[in-house]
Amino acid sequence: MKKEQKKSIKDMTKFSDLHEKWMKDPKYRKAYEDWEPEFAIVEAMIKMRIKNKMSQKDLAKKLGTKQPAIARFESGAYNPTLSFLKKLSTALGGKLEIKI
Repeated sequence: MKKEQKKSIKDMTKFSDLHEKWMKDPKYRKAYEDWEPEFAIVEAMIKMRIKNKMSQKDLAKKLGTKQPAIARFESGAYNPTLSFLKKLSTALGGKLEIKI
């Protein structure tokens, strides 16, 4: 890589800065808001897993699945069933509540 092409970590744009900029675009904002419930579920489950000092592997074992399944869920690459969410919340010591 050429010297002028190299960037240090300090020079890189943070995702939060990009997100803030992109939220000004109505199409991006709409798409993001459409996915907000999914983001909220994933974020809550990750926080509970970390609070319980569990690795993805620990949680997978408790659920009778494999670590890549937990990674896919946490990355948003997997659309979980209600049954999976109930098992997950129970394994994390929580209670799944759905409100409309």
